[in-house]
Amino acid sequence: MAIILVRAASPGLSAADSISHQGTLQCSTLLKTKRPAARRWMPCSLLGLHPWEAGRPSPAVYSSLAVNPAGEAVVSSEQKVYDVVLKQAALLKRQLRTPVLDARPQDMDMPRNGLKEAYDRCGEICEEYAKTFYLGTMLMTEERRRAIWAIYVWCRRTDELVDGPNANYITPTALDRWEKRLEDLFAGRPYDMLDAALSDTISKFPIDIQPFRDMIEGMRSDLRKTRYNNFDELYMYCYYVAGTVGLMSVPVMGIATESKATTESVYSAALALGIANQLTNILRDVGEDARRGRIYLPQDELAQAGLSDEDIFKGVVTNRWRNFMKRQIKRARMFFEEAERGVNELSQASRWPVWASLLLYRQILDEIEANDYNNFTKRAYVGTHGSGCGSLCPSVA
Repeated sequence: MAIILVRAASPGLSAADSISHQGTLQCSTLLKTKRPAARRWMPCSLLGLHPWEAGRPSPAVYSSLAVNPAGEAVVSSEQKVYDVVLKQAALLKRQLRTPVLDARPQDMDMPRNGLKEAYDRCGEICEEYAKTFYLGTMLMTEERRRAIWAIYVWCRRTDELVDGPNANYITPTALDRWEKRLEDLFAGRPYDMLDAALSDTISKFPIDIQPFRDMIEGMRSDLRKTRYNNFDELYMYCYYVAGTVGLMSVPVMGIATESKATTESVYSAALALGIANQLTNILRDVGEDARRGRIYLPQDELAQAGLSDEDIFKGVVTNRWRNFMKRQIKRARMFFEEAERGVNELSQASRWPVWASLLLYRQILDEIEANDYNNFTKRAYVGTHGSGCGSLCPSVA
């Protein structure tokens, strides 16, 4: 099992020096190091703890290393994703200082009022599949809510490629074509009216293509991968399919002018909400996924709990399963807590759809507990309406 260590920002101990201690340090030792000139090593959320929960006010991660069974240091998924967060935050800060040029879609023959019709159609799709989330967006300014609808629709269409009625016919080549279409969309060459809405959105807001590409990569994962060895692998998958939505949406939702938070911390909170929502999806859908031959649970943690794939396929709730689920739910709630700290840093009118996501999805965890952790044959429901997509708000129904 890989041990994940996060190095906090103070000068001194080199990575090589620190890694030489791998396998001998316990959590309490890591958090109580007395070397004044040393960087403190702290276990990150793969062990159920974020570094800023150990007394740090923000997730200022300088490196995150995993020690593999051969004793070699590898960069963890959390650090890879945090590097993306830093890039997105830097882009936002730079582009807010330099207004985005109005480069509207030029290569599509749009009828008069075509863009308005495109955005209206995006809103109709959002209302149909994510009623609660849609109502929250109605409190946003018109330009922001239309942009969020466009992002929502692209995410939904991408997800439908591998999880919709034609999923059995989707190949890696089809996803390659979808990515090429994305690149054309960002270049102002949309294929259809829904693409045109997003192409127009990215001409108005400092949105980067990387989170969109990463979401497509998550779809590729679903085509080739049905097991996850550890939480490090699962974390990356959760980022790909849900955390990316938070990174897409922060530039549109905007940060409150009175906020004292760093741009990086706001992006980190949006990412945390996506991770929390996707972990909740996974815990809610264990039985459904198992019937499709998929297990989105860390294999090493299952083994540590005395469980196996066969136990998942049998679908019998045992004390071992209950204890395992308690730990998984605790981890998901940790990410919700991190996300909650960032919601109020968004511009005031943009907070409501995010609160809808957070509050509704967090209640699903309560329902799993109320069902005595039977997520094999009982599906935890909250409310009667869908609530959205990814970290914006995945569907509840």
